[in-house]
Amino acid sequence: MTQQGNVITMLGTGNAFVTHCYNTCFTLQSQGGALLLVDAGGGNGILAQLERAGINIREIHDIFVTHAHTDHLLGVVWVMRSALQHNYPLRVWSHRKVLDVLTEICRQLLPPKISGRIGSMVMMNCLEDGDRFTVGDLPLQCFDIHSTKERQFGFTTTLPDGQRLTCLGDEPFSELCLTYAEGADWLMSEAFCLYADRDRFNPYEKHHSTALDAARLAERLHVKNLILYHTEDKTLSTRQERYTAEALSAFSGQVFVPEDLDRIEL
Repeated sequence: MTQQGNVITMLGTGNAFVTHCYNTCFTLQSQGGALLLVDAGGGNGILAQLERAGINIREIHDIFVTHAHTDHLLGVVWVMRSALQHNYPLRVWSHRKVLDVLTEICRQLLPPKISGRIGSMVMMNCLEDGDRFTVGDLPLQCFDIHSTKERQFGFTTTLPDGQRLTCLGDEPFSELCLTYAEGADWLMSEAFCLYADRDRFNPYEKHHSTALDAARLAERLHVKNLILYHTEDKTLSTRQERYTAEALSAFSGQVFVPEDLDRIEL
């Protein structure tokens, strides 16, 4: 896949139970050629999404996994299987539980001659809160988002042109993460639904936030650009227009509500 500049490709934009779009996952590509896959959705749909996006799975050598929920982790098994079966290097970056779950799934479901390459062809890199790591020309730092449901990491990175991008994961913001998000040029935040639709989708009961909540946060943190993802899929025909409008009612920067396979130039 050829590209210039820094680009996010949203392979999926939906929450766990979507059927009309793919679960939230994306690639981050730098102008210097770094390629990072972040999560992989809930199954082998990741293969189709990568193909539709024009991204060769064999060119993915680094994947950051936020947490061990099915809609983020199970697609990773297919990315790992590709690397294990076709003998090309892959580095998986996450915390211990994610790495242990992925390793066990592969050992239980793949032939030993393939799963036995974990640790040589596929390297499992265990991260702790605040750890730094590098993918090509992207220096990254992970951070614990202090989830109340499942241990989850977000990350922040400085792009080659000096812009700072922060991904908050798929739960409401914790003030303990303030230093990672404040003043970011790009902030990626979940928005389970519109605040106007909160009685229909009950985001707070599911420990999620709304487009308005994310916008108010971005304004308070002096963010320049806000990307909303991990949404419901019952309003896809109006999602982009309505989510953008609700967010702009509280945020003075730019708002992006991508569809699956959209590319966002950073």
